[in-house]
Amino acid sequence: MHLIAISRLREVAAKYPDVSVQIEDWYTLVKAATWQTLTEVQQLYTSAEAVGNFTVFNIKGNRYRLIVGINYVKQTIYFKYFLTHAEYDKDEWKNDPYF
Repeated sequence: MHLIAISRLREVAAKYPDVSVQIEDWYTLVKAATWQTLTEVQQLYTSAEAVGNFTVFNIKGNRYRLIVGINYVKQTIYFKYFLTHAEYDKDEWKNDPYF
């Protein structure tokens, strides 16, 4: 898979230094993946879930949420949001027109 905006993800996640290793580990696995369905994503990330048109990953024991759009045909992941669990629960990210 090709991740669009890894630099933006790193920039946003840099506000939370405790998660840098987990972000790089996630990115390493994503680059090697050839997922075709959410079920395939969940084989590696069991807590990954579809919410609207996005896929949400729990990062660092559910302390953070990584929200992406996945185009399985193009093998592309689009970074959208990296939020703390509390920010995620406010649901403001659901105002995204792609949601």
